[in-house]
Amino acid sequence: MTELTSTSKRARPEFRNINALSDLPTYRLPPAGWVSILHRISGAIMFILMPFIIWMFDTSVSSEISFAKFTSVFSIGVGFIPGWFVKLVALAIIWAYLHHFIAGMRHLWMDVNHAVSKEFGRSSAIVTLSLGSVLTLALALKLFGVY
Repeated sequence: MTELTSTSKRARPEFRNINALSDLPTYRLPPAGWVSILHRISGAIMFILMPFIIWMFDTSVSSEISFAKFTSVFSIGVGFIPGWFVKLVALAIIWAYLHHFIAGMRHLWMDVNHAVSKEFGRSSAIVTLSLGSVLTLALALKLFGVY
């Protein structure tokens, strides 16, 4: 029995020190890792841009005059900030919300179904990244007036 366990064990590389300049650029993060990092980044973006989100909501629903001001900010800009930059900030909020929502639903699905296999984590991460990107692209085309 000891022969079987000793021959079936594989020698694993041992890392004592990590050199950030040479080791980290060569490390390949799995899709689930990217989803996890982007989930945190999207939450931070939504938190940091919360004043802009509140301003957009307040200006768009207060009155007809404020709604006209709101739409003009997206077309001509405000002050020294051009309209295309405001659209890019709005697009960042759109991406952050969509990614955060889809990744959150992925986590809830895994919690409810106790699905924590490596293959499900990889496939659901790819679906999360793809769906978030496609939806963001569709809304970006609408935001910039392509359709």
